[in-house]
Amino acid sequence: MLINEVEHIVGISKKSIRYYEENGLLTPKRNQENDYRIYSEKEIEKLKLIKFLRELNVSIRELKQLESGNLTLQECMEERIRQIEREEKNYQKIKSMCASISASVDTYKTIEIEEYFKTMNVLNKEGFTMRDIKTNKTKKIIGAIISSFLFGIFFLFLIGMVTYFQWAEPKSMPWLIYAFIVLILGIPLLGIIINLISRIKEINGGEEDEASKY
Repeated sequence: MLINEVEHIVGISKKSIRYYEENGLLTPKRNQENDYRIYSEKEIEKLKLIKFLRELNVSIRELKQLESGNLTLQECMEERIRQIEREEKNYQKIKSMCASISASVDTYKTIEIEEYFKTMNVLNKEGFTMRDIKTNKTKKIIGAIISSFLFGIFFLFLIGMVTYFQWAEPKSMPWLIYAFIVLILGIPLLGIIINLISRIKEINGGEEDEASKY
């Protein structure tokens, strides 16, 4: 099975799949004729397991330890349980603070924030936050479209200038040369469109820019 098929079946981007390979978590065979990666059913099941464990916040370091046998699945899950219990305690603290503020007569302008601030600061230092730190996909897509549009306009401008002088000037270049120049300028334009489609697909894939999360 090729990587495009695996991407569709498992729901992981090609970028993420290659990242797992670079870290030794996958070792697909290569087609000797075209050097394409060939993924077996075993590798697909491994990717499903990796994706599941990543959703449980298992790190790449831990995945490598699981792969090498230096960490058992039971030990890994016990750490997840401890992590969840810590999160539960943190949420309970947040809940208590919110309940305390709700039951008080404090207003936005009169609340005594010092004790609440200290408690929240301790939680932040421990890595806990309730803020939504997930990437805004819409902003990323808009950014990709704008950058692609600007580059595309540049190449369209060059093609337009070449075409204008080809038709406007009395002595135009040979049509074969004109077609060659337009082709040369059109290849990057096509590449921009293909990359934009791929980038949008990656952003919407749920694991886009996965390498940056480790």
